[in-house]
Amino acid sequence: MAQGDRVGRVIVVMGVSGTGKTSVGRLLADALGVPYAEGDTFHSAANVAKMRGGTPLDDVDRRPWLDAVGAWIAARPAGRGGGVVSASALKRAYRDRLRAAAPDVVFVHLTGDRALTEQRLEVRTGHFMPAALLDSQLDALEPLEDDEVGVVVDVAGTPEQTARRALTALKGLTSPGDAGALGDPDAPAAPETPRKPETPGKPDTP
Repeated sequence: MAQGDRVGRVIVVMGVSGTGKTSVGRLLADALGVPYAEGDTFHSAANVAKMRGGTPLDDVDRRPWLDAVGAWIAARPAGRGGGVVSASALKRAYRDRLRAAAPDVVFVHLTGDRALTEQRLEVRTGHFMPAALLDSQLDALEPLEDDEVGVVVDVAGTPEQTARRALTALKGLTSPGDAGALGDPDAPAAPETPRKPETPGKPDTP
């Protein structure tokens, strides 16, 4: 399919803390020329205080946050420019809730070695999420399933390298409009194996 035939869609950069969702998300948005939103800004003050104190959020805590992220995505429907938002979206139910608000959403799951993500969390400053909550996030994580539209990208290396891998993987989504209006990566990168529905239809979503 020609580049011009692709329909812009919102990309959710998902994964546990320490995988570089913010850095990679901003790079993807810059490369695609679309707006970027930081998912953490949609959390309530109560949620932030809970995480800062070392207590994991439960499903009830996350529902208003997911709905706020979903509203941002829904305000950028397919064909109207798209966008990129970072959000952990750890569980299938969370992604389903996002898809309920915006069925055309596409996921980029950032994943990597636990030691690497822990190291990044330990040196990160100015963020309310403590490294001690990494295990709870890994326990809650449910990887993308075969019927979910998205790609899995390893975070080894720099954020720029990860973003290039993500762009290449997204371009591998060959169904009409799956990857949105994608820009070319700055340099070649080995494509990640894309995940997409086995049959055309409404895609599945934090």
